[in-house]
Amino acid sequence: MMTRGEERKRDGEKPTKYFGKWPLKHVYGIQEPVSAAFAALDLAIQFHGWVSYFILVYYHLPLQPNRKTYYEYNGLLHIYAIIVMNALFWSGVCHSRDVDLTERLDYSSATVLAGYTLVLAVIRSFSIHDQSAKVMVTAPVLALVATHIIYLNFYNLDEGLHRKVIYGIGGVELIVWGLWAALTSHPSKWKLRAFFVSSILTMCLRMLDFPPYKGYVDAHALWRTAGIPLSYLWWSFIRDDAVFRTTVLLKKSK
Repeated sequence: MMTRGEERKRDGEKPTKYFGKWPLKHVYGIQEPVSAAFAALDLAIQFHGWVSYFILVYYHLPLQPNRKTYYEYNGLLHIYAIIVMNALFWSGVCHSRDVDLTERLDYSSATVLAGYTLVLAVIRSFSIHDQSAKVMVTAPVLALVATHIIYLNFYNLDEGLHRKVIYGIGGVELIVWGLWAALTSHPSKWKLRAFFVSSILTMCLRMLDFPPYKGYVDAHALWRTAGIPLSYLWWSFIRDDAVFRTTVLLKKSK
């Protein structure tokens, strides 16, 4: 594809996509080196954020007599960490070697992540604690995620449809976070608002489409780059939220 792209450039023709993708220069066999590198860096940031959160809630904040945390969203955050790191891992693998299997794993894990973050956004923003209410929130999202993954893997691996589903779920999630950011009196509301605005800008980057600069940097690579500070900001807010909720619940328990 790169050879054909160079020929088109010499002939004065505009760059074109092949099989729905822009041609990118490979590095040591890695098909999308910049995107793969930033996916790996984002995974490292997520892991660092998770570990720092784990140390905070279990070693620096008070625990209940049964050794459980006071922070009621603790379990959800641990699950989130596993899901997001899994998605970033398969994204990096797919950027390194884009074949049918890695593409299916990338799309499937991204769908799970999108669905779970929507559930997490609703539960945290509306302070849902009742188990039946959590089930009511989770069930329709789970059905959508499962249906989409089954469709992709057993009927048609449609990239266009996948993008629409991810954008749709992400759009609803941003609305939820945006409403909470606008109305909350949370002591770290500025971080939540910064996360909301940054998420919108990051989603706009993901929707861009242009030929790769110097054969390496395309819109997807820029989106991956923007996700790194966003991940750091997310875990920074989560740590503040854990401290805030623990303080509130401790006061109520006395």
